[in-house]
Amino acid sequence: MDALSRIFPRPRPIIGMVHLSASPGQPRHRPERSLATVIDGVGADIDALQAGGVDGVMYCNEADLPYATRVGPEVPSYMASIIAATRGRLSVPFGVNVLWDPFASLAVAAATGAAWVREVLTGVFDTDMGILAPDPAAIFAYRDRLGIGQCALFANIAPEFARSLSGRDVAARARGAAYFGCDALLISGPMAGVAFDLAELRAARDAVPGVPVLANTGVNEANVAETLRWADGAIVGSSLKIDGIVWNPVDPARVRRLVDAAEAVRSPTGATMAPA
Repeated sequence: MDALSRIFPRPRPIIGMVHLSASPGQPRHRPERSLATVIDGVGADIDALQAGGVDGVMYCNEADLPYATRVGPEVPSYMASIIAATRGRLSVPFGVNVLWDPFASLAVAAATGAAWVREVLTGVFDTDMGILAPDPAAIFAYRDRLGIGQCALFANIAPEFARSLSGRDVAARARGAAYFGCDALLISGPMAGVAFDLAELRAARDAVPGVPVLANTGVNEANVAETLRWADGAIVGSSLKIDGIVWNPVDPARVRRLVDAAEAVRSPTGATMAPA
């Protein structure tokens, strides 16, 4: 059983993003906002996502700009406290993503019981945050040391704000990540909210047919049906927000319209398999 089938009760899940406000110590942190106020906002986003029909949610420190490849302990502590205060509202599975620190993500997952983490786990990339060169052996070992071997690893093999330095195409990177044991592969566009390259997603899917491949950015009401003809799921953030702006609250009407549009391929009468 693959990770998506184990975590989600229906195929081709829609995972809605829960974007947290900036963590303490980060440039965009607003100290005048109490933790209780932040938690209320996160709870409202969770309620809106679930009311719209998403299959899962993922907490992320999206507002911690500029992103770091290693974060201080205050970031995962802040995230874990918010998740602990809001996870009781959840009726769907949840994951976590501490940008761009896989060890911090796994620590939050261990503290909160997250079903998956999303990170760059393999490869070498030239990014707007500097050179990103994760250590997959150390990451997998850390997951085991934390006792959360069941926590799925969603590997972003075509990350935002980045280009591969290896000279290996996305199919080769997909095969490598799958061989190492990553549970799902993600294909992103050049930045958050910008559409992925469908040719890259198809190449990854064809390279590792036994491993789920998800669209990670730029999915919206207009393209979700076509996306899910090729992808095994979609992670959606900006297009579910009021006016499509990533920093705004979730708009439940936008969520419902996107989920309804996805039914064209997810329903029993829809085209549930990608074209050959």
